Amino acid sequence: MTTGTTAVPHEERRLDWDGCLNVRDLGLLPTLDGRRTRTGAVVRADNLDRLTAEGQNSLVAYGVRTVVDLRDAAEYRPLLPAPDDVDLVRVPLDALAGPDWWARFGGLDGTPLSFRPYLDHCRQAVADLVAAVARARPGAVVVHCGAGRDRTGLAALVLLALAGVTPAAIAEDYLLSAANLRPLWAILDRSGEEAGIARVLADADTTPEQALHEVLAEFDAERWLPAGDVAAVRARLLG
Repeated sequence: MTTGTTAVPHEERRLDWDGCLNVRDLGLLPTLDGRRTRTGAVVRADNLDRLTAEGQNSLVAYGVRTVVDLRDAAEYRPLLPAPDDVDLVRVPLDALAGPDWWARFGGLDGTPLSFRPYLDHCRQAVADLVAAVARARPGAVVVHCGAGRDRTGLAALVLLALAGVTPAAIAEDYLLSAANLRPLWAILDRSGEEAGIARVLADADTTPEQALHEVLAEFDAERWLPAGDVAAVRARLLG
């Protein structure tokens, strides 16, 4: 285990839920004031629709009581009925952005370059996301989308920044998804996924790390989000 402001090795946070490829606990991450986030509080994941019965059992056994689905309703195609005693909250970030946002910033989708425009222009959607986690009943909360990288990456950035996690740890967590998702792009015959993202970033003369640090340097969501929800997120992640 590393110390200081460096994140714990991701193997200690990775969760093996059969049917998913990109699941990890957002605990054990270092904060600016020297603490670490709690395990068993918030989990980020890819498409939970693919969970097998074994995977669903793992989710429930981990203490999950709320699933926050960031996808549009049309994307919901579960293999199995949802587990009993698990709440489902929908916050469809793509739909909530609206057509004007997509016309202006859609070319940045799939990269962290889309995060700043979303925070600037889709504040109610961000507030809905934070409220879903802040007001969830006791137990772990899973936040997920399709791949667990973009919409979930934005959600993780917001939640961790509100908890005071170091920018380096937030960026490091985001970057873990790239390797985890390579089998998915092969399955979906999207072999050009990573190259396409690299081109968008190169055109902007930046890297994923630089783009994330720039977003975090300007992060001010705690100023316009409801104070009670910000406090509840911090309490959930920090105890």
